[in-house]
Amino acid sequence: MLNTATKLYTPHLISVLDYQKMAETDVFSHDARVELIEGEIIDMAPIGSTHVSYVNRLNRELVRAVGDSALVSVQNPVILGDLSEPEPDFALLKSKANDYEDSLPNADDIILLIEVADTSINYDKQIKSPLYARFCIPEYWLIDIQKKNLTVYQKPEQGQYTEVTTQLLPLNRSPLLLPDVKFDLA
Repeated sequence: MLNTATKLYTPHLISVLDYQKMAETDVFSHDARVELIEGEIIDMAPIGSTHVSYVNRLNRELVRAVGDSALVSVQNPVILGDLSEPEPDFALLKSKANDYEDSLPNADDIILLIEVADTSINYDKQIKSPLYARFCIPEYWLIDIQKKNLTVYQKPEQGQYTEVTTQLLPLNRSPLLLPDVKFDLA
């Protein structure tokens, strides 16, 4: 469940398959910003111009730096188990000949997930971080626009990251699984 506190209700959980069928049949409006987290459909925070700017600049840097060593997926869904289909700002994925045309990427395909947070910092820390750790995503970066820092989550064990470090931006950083690739996070 999304909340560790005792719930006073029992939600009707939606599977990834049902969620995808809902999207295909236009249950959600075309401009709806939602994602499926642990069987619950969650409204995503609106995107402001500062967030867009960070995502655009980071996209340019990531694509340039990884070249053909990984695929940079921007604000696209990944499947984590039967009940979650989050849409991180970035997913660095293992290269695949058809660029995931036949299926959405899953936990085994992910090298690194990155969230850019303006107003969603608590959600990204308290909900997404444990979700990513539970599915053994090797590394998760959380960029806090307001504090201008990067929190790096690594080494997931038993549903939580065992190594968490925070550094002020700008900085250069390499992903754990791509040590020869350096990102300039200016």
